[in-house]
Amino acid sequence: MSIGTVHGTISVSTNGFNDIVNITPQVKEFVRENGLVEGQLLVFINGSTAAISTIEYEPGLLKDLPEMMEKIAPMNRRYHHDDTWHDGNGYAHLRSTLTGTSFTVPVIDGRLVLGTWQQIILIDFDNTSRHRSVVLQFVGEME
Repeated sequence: MSIGTVHGTISVSTNGFNDIVNITPQVKEFVRENGLVEGQLLVFINGSTAAISTIEYEPGLLKDLPEMMEKIAPMNRRYHHDDTWHDGNGYAHLRSTLTGTSFTVPVIDGRLVLGTWQQIILIDFDNTSRHRSVVLQFVGEME
């Protein structure tokens, strides 16, 4: 066993417009492939119109989450950001800020410590499809 850091990326293609992608299987595979045993795993999206969070990845919540975001930061209103860049995605930046761009999950005994119904998700709020890179960085004990 050794103590240190390891990092990697997960590539995800999204459809934009509140596309919610369950990335838990890829994150688990990263843990397994790298022999991660005990520590902290940061899951980070390096974009300002996407977010990383957790949810029970089921059809009802996959509808509820975008509906909630539409109430908080509606797509069809004027945003000062759009006056600056004319790209129509001011709402996406606000939704990303509210949700957050990272999630830290403990790894214990080589497993992600997640609740029974808890999955790690990437949410792409932008107004176009994208190719996203999710950065994974682990600090702790490895095989």
